[in-house]
Amino acid sequence: METITESSGNVFADLGFSAEESALLAMRAELMARLRETIAERGWTQTEAASHLGIGQSRVSDLVRGKWEKFSLDMLVTLATRAGRKVVVAVA
Repeated sequence: METITESSGNVFADLGFSAEESALLAMRAELMARLRETIAERGWTQTEAASHLGIGQSRVSDLVRGKWEKFSLDMLVTLATRAGRKVVVAVA
């Protein structure tokens, strides 16, 4: 029988990353997910998304394919702002 361990709410913390690293990774993952949702909701092609976000189409491809290692938190905040999303950091 397998043991099931309840998540802490942050998969990165559950995987053993430090508190600081897991917080940053979770923020990056959340921003990437919201950007992918925005692109899909607006029906943008990758070329249209690139134009709206001010980046190349290959970078949009990286974004929609979830290549999180290619995006800093700063860049993701910039892209979210360019997409018209409001970025709020909540400290608990």
